[in-house]
Amino acid sequence: MNTKELGNLGEKIAQDYLKNKGYKILDKNYCFRMPGSPQKGEIDIIAKKDGVISFIEVKTLQNKGLSRIFSPEDKVNFLKRKRLRKTAEYWLTKNKIPLDSKWQINIIAITINLVEKEAKIRYFKT
Repeated sequence: MNTKELGNLGEKIAQDYLKNKGYKILDKNYCFRMPGSPQKGEIDIIAKKDGVISFIEVKTLQNKGLSRIFSPEDKVNFLKRKRLRKTAEYWLTKNKIPLDSKWQINIIAITINLVEKEAKIRYFKT
């Protein structure tokens, strides 16, 4: 399984997980090009529950090799969090939602064991 396929599988698992927890999915794979920068921001899942909008970064690793040393959430560094925040603020503005409304950036970390067809999910709310 290549990286893109693994990422897509992780996002599907995360969406199902969120729906089962009562979240409403508002948007998926939202992209925004940062003004004056070649970088783009992307948010994997935007969901809402109990009046709070959650901008969710999904990180997925297979349970082999380095993933036994590093956790998927370790891949969300300071610069990634900064891009997520700017992208979330742009999404809110584009959708005419005040920036002072209730919103947060969260991480869903998924470790997949393809042999046993099992996924471990950790949800970090900020």
